[in-house]
Amino acid sequence: MNYLELEEKISSQGPRGYYLLKSFLIKLLQEEAKSKSQEIIHNAGSDVAAYDAVAPNGFGDISGHVSIEIARVISLARILTETKKISPFDTGKDSSFLLISLTNIDSNARLMLKLNFRQSSRCHFWGPNEIQSLIDRHTETASKLAENLFLNRFKVTIESNVEDWRQQRDEVVNAVRDEYKSGRFSIFLGAGVSSSAGLPDWDTLLNSLFVSMLTDDEANSKSTDSEHISSIVKRLRQIDGPSSLTLARYIRKGITTDSSVEQEKFINAVTKQLYGLRNKKYSLSSSLIKSIINLCTPSRTGAKVKCVLTYNFDDLLEREASAHGISFKPIFEELDLPNAEELPIYHVHGFLPEDRSIYTNIQKATLVFSEEGYHKIYQDAYHWSNLVQLNNLKESSCLMIGLSLTDPNLRRLLEISAKSIDKSKHFAFIKRITFDKFSNEDGKPVVRAPNQTVKRFLERHHKLNEEIMRELGVNIIWYEEYDEITTILQKIGK
Repeated sequence: MNYLELEEKISSQGPRGYYLLKSFLIKLLQEEAKSKSQEIIHNAGSDVAAYDAVAPNGFGDISGHVSIEIARVISLARILTETKKISPFDTGKDSSFLLISLTNIDSNARLMLKLNFRQSSRCHFWGPNEIQSLIDRHTETASKLAENLFLNRFKVTIESNVEDWRQQRDEVVNAVRDEYKSGRFSIFLGAGVSSSAGLPDWDTLLNSLFVSMLTDDEANSKSTDSEHISSIVKRLRQIDGPSSLTLARYIRKGITTDSSVEQEKFINAVTKQLYGLRNKKYSLSSSLIKSIINLCTPSRTGAKVKCVLTYNFDDLLEREASAHGISFKPIFEELDLPNAEELPIYHVHGFLPEDRSIYTNIQKATLVFSEEGYHKIYQDAYHWSNLVQLNNLKESSCLMIGLSLTDPNLRRLLEISAKSIDKSKHFAFIKRITFDKFSNEDGKPVVRAPNQTVKRFLERHHKLNEEIMRELGVNIIWYEEYDEITTILQKIGK
């Protein structure tokens, strides 16, 4: 079996191929360790873990506690990054470091390795030649692994060494803090941020617009009841099953045509419902929005956040930035550019401020509300909003707040940007499913399975979600209660 041929074949699959090859190697390393009565423990959960694997009692001829790192490619930049990790091994008596490159190490990188670690006898480096030797020692196992690459990855993921997820989250948060301090940092915001201030979620907004459409048609009827209409909409979605975007298109066609007058009518209807449905028990200046703006506030050494990208229509972030005296510029069209002192706030799906009169050129904002608007952006690779998102995903570390990460266009852009990185560099808050919420509803058990089986399923479910997001270049920051997000943001900003 030729390793370089396998590597070339798998690498064509992009980030997914890298993780398949990495899992192949982990299983092969475990086979080697087993043959010598040693052990390899895989660390999974995020790409900010200290190492990919550890051999507690040595590996092959390498003695002591061996930390193992597997890289897609060993470049000069990667060596400089790894130097911080490796330095403790230069003097350590009971620990060693093994850095494995899945591809050939270029000559400049080899020279850098020699210059940085020539004095260390506890730092070891492998490339394709050493991997090939490993394959040759375990030919039968390597062949089986090569035939079952996906299954290997699945096994490596669920068999990995599991730390307490909160402890693992602390490591991820520390990594976010480091990226934030570097100044190469952007923030992506979704509907969860607006919900923290009481604004309606997507389904509530759609139902309300649907009611508005019907009451306009039946202006003289007193029988129209919002609860009745909501019930009809709910049943329609159960029977006919339209997606939110499809229903939005249905509503839009019911309210407006393509005339400028009716376009304005539609925008006014959405704006009225967006702010009119706000739950008044929540403050417009929520603790979450305050925490986000605090991160955006320049320090003595300058701004840490390059820009904010929001998929929300509202102007709540602009209001908070103004209250904090931050110079900002909402951007909602292609030709608009901020100056050096302004925080850019990109509204990539459109901008609907409550008071439209305070913003110039607001009529040029493209509202990505329904299916046709979404298709327009999705199909245009050079649409300004796609370019802004992709540029930030490539050039910055991005923190995603209030996003479900199910949007196909965002996932497509994440996958494109992940092709050029070796380690996941983006971060996203995602709610973790607790055992109680999964197993019970209204205080009654709804899952017919032993508790231990359910807990094991949830543990593996979360691991696989971490692995899937890692392919897109994203590390998950788990939370169980919404208030945890604000606390974590405060830690990042300290």
